[in-house]
Amino acid sequence: MLRRRPDQQAAHPDWDPGGRPAGAETDGGQAMSRSDSTLVVEHDLDDNALADLRAPRDDVVAEQPLGDGRYGLFHGPFSHYERTLEVTPGPGPANRHRVTERFTWRLAIPVWHPLFAWPMRRALRRRATGTPWWAPPDRFDARAARILGLLACIQVVDGYLGTVITQTITFAADEFDRSDTAQGATLAAVRLGVLVALAVVVLADRRGRRRLLMGTATLAVLVTALGAFSPGLWFLGSSQMVARGLTTGMGILIGVFAAEELPRGSRAYGVSMLALAAALGAGMAVWVLPLADLGEKGWRIVYLVPLLALPGLAAAGSRLPESRRFRANTEVDPSSRPGTGGDRSADRRRTEQRRLLLLAAAAFLLLFFAAPASQFQNDFLKDHRGYSASGIALYTLLTSTPAGIGIFAAGRLADTRGRRRVGAVGLVAGTVFLVAGYYAFGVLMWASHLVGVVLASLTVALGVYGPELFSTRSRARANGVIVTLGVAGSATGLLLVGVLADAFGSYGHALAVAGVGPLLCAVLVLTRFPETARVELETLNPGDVRPGES
Repeated sequence: MLRRRPDQQAAHPDWDPGGRPAGAETDGGQAMSRSDSTLVVEHDLDDNALADLRAPRDDVVAEQPLGDGRYGLFHGPFSHYERTLEVTPGPGPANRHRVTERFTWRLAIPVWHPLFAWPMRRALRRRATGTPWWAPPDRFDARAARILGLLACIQVVDGYLGTVITQTITFAADEFDRSDTAQGATLAAVRLGVLVALAVVVLADRRGRRRLLMGTATLAVLVTALGAFSPGLWFLGSSQMVARGLTTGMGILIGVFAAEELPRGSRAYGVSMLALAAALGAGMAVWVLPLADLGEKGWRIVYLVPLLALPGLAAAGSRLPESRRFRANTEVDPSSRPGTGGDRSADRRRTEQRRLLLLAAAAFLLLFFAAPASQFQNDFLKDHRGYSASGIALYTLLTSTPAGIGIFAAGRLADTRGRRRVGAVGLVAGTVFLVAGYYAFGVLMWASHLVGVVLASLTVALGVYGPELFSTRSRARANGVIVTLGVAGSATGLLLVGVLADAFGSYGHALAVAGVGPLLCAVLVLTRFPETARVELETLNPGDVRPGES
């Protein structure tokens, strides 16, 4: 996890005035652990190349010289890092040297570190001239890497919980003998649970991110499990309405937490990583969907699977610290902060109100289409294309898994090229191909859906706006309101598409009507949204203070 510019490094709150990470050993070293990774590289170098090798690195890691050919960690995503050089005369001319370069390191990324082991080893072996494609544009420190890794674990659970009703509603409706309209009404009612999410996020702005996130995650798992005992569609809808509200609150807090902890040039990267984690969780719900083929009641097992995540949630919560920005801005008297006096404070409130209205309208328009396009997919495949549960699972996995390409690209491009253009392309192109997939058959249907999902995933670039455009004291609450309007859009879209599908006998016609929503959203994004790439949160919200300034 990469890279922070020197001006950012100097002001980083985890560093002491002497230039060392806070809490680092004075000799720059730690005892090697069996969990450390090692790398030995042999070189045959001339004087100039040796001088370059002796210079402290500033790529995937920023080094500080320790003397005697040793280099320790100055900044980077490591809990331990050391590089040593052993130089001996080489054969031939006097200016040739044999150099043994030895690395020992331990990534600070919990759980996910095996995914970064090979690319990090490759990056250390070859000094990077720029940011590797897999790394964030601004380098992470150990704290940021650890927090993002833990949030991603929680996001996997959130992704599963948010998807389970989508994947099972068709099978539940069959058991309870209910129509497409009843399914649409149930799914719309489930989204009313956003009122629960509003309560969660309001408390999070007062009590802190960590406490509310972990409590909400645990309760969401338990309430979701109640769906396994549903005596009818009404009970399933009611229990999952509460569960969905809690799950929505989880998602909001995860995004807010990440934005408050990640460097300014990598916030969209962090959002994309979290979206990939959510997609993994949603994919797990698809993986277990064949359980629905075990019998008429097989779908109920899918609701019990999240109980297995409770020990992991407890472990993540014990390692997750409170957001530094939340602490910094709640420890300061609001009246003493810059930009809080008189007219400036009123202007700031009006600015936030305009931003809230804009983002809420965009969320409504986007989800007006996205929710029914996703929610009715299984019903379309089952009743209109004759797919079994296993066939639906295979279709979903093969056409949706490549969405990871779009999600990852969205994060990278949004940080380096800007949020607006990336998001607008995803809105327009994704909608066109997804609607086409509901008209197509066979291979063409698969191809249209795959391309549509990948392109639609670029809209992840827009997900960073919510945490960015509001002050720390109102960030979670504002995002709760945005999500609420988004939920209203999804509920409206679900009801409309459910009724139109029954009337037309075609999901294609119904979704073509709903597709007007994201097209209008693209117009808003291009004409009204500000560009926030690489801008500090405190610059976007002048009333806030930076961590360490309080």
